[in-house]
Amino acid sequence: MAKLTKNQKEALAKFDHTSVYTLPEAADIVKKINYTKFDASVDLDIRLGVDPRKANQMVRGVVTLPHGTGKTVRVLVLCGPEKEDEAKEAGADYVGLDEYVEKIKGGWTDVDVVITTPNVMPKVGALGRILGPRGLMPNPKAGTVTMDVGKAVQDVKGGKIDFKVDKFGIVHAAVGKVSFDAEKIVDNARELIQTILRLKPAAAKGTYVKSIYMSSTMSPGIQVETKSVSV
Repeated sequence: MAKLTKNQKEALAKFDHTSVYTLPEAADIVKKINYTKFDASVDLDIRLGVDPRKANQMVRGVVTLPHGTGKTVRVLVLCGPEKEDEAKEAGADYVGLDEYVEKIKGGWTDVDVVITTPNVMPKVGALGRILGPRGLMPNPKAGTVTMDVGKAVQDVKGGKIDFKVDKFGIVHAAVGKVSFDAEKIVDNARELIQTILRLKPAAAKGTYVKSIYMSSTMSPGIQVETKSVSV
């Protein structure tokens, strides 16, 4: 087992890692045990009682966090000339089509979200092998394939995130920064959890939310009492 650093020991001494905490308690603790020199992300790991190998048990959705993510989101809009001004006015960082398609084919993926319009999807679809593994492929369900590119850019910049259960049945998502007030972290976390609860597949049997852990970048995980957020 790896040797604990001084900061890790101090963090573990500030809470009982065998205990289960309410969401507000976990938010307070995660702020107290952060020792990074940068504004670390606050993350939730939610283990669900689903089998993601079955299409009727896939959990995927979008949520707009009420207080945003605290991150600077770099947005690329792939569109025709008729939508370029709308995308730029909404705050997109990169706007265009053919030149960015070629850049991506060359390996450039220095963005956080890619938004496109349905009419150029044939060109964008060819980038699936590059964008897909990086979680950047536009998807109508996530609202990133739309003619309303201005609203899509504003939503993403304002705190809209998409999430998907992984092959182990876990949803991983950032719900803020440790610099946020604990109340804002709680609001964001609760919004994500309630959205996941509403997306419970009809085919999912037994306990739906099996466990919830909150952590910050490089911090230990704090177990959250599922009953306190499952109503």
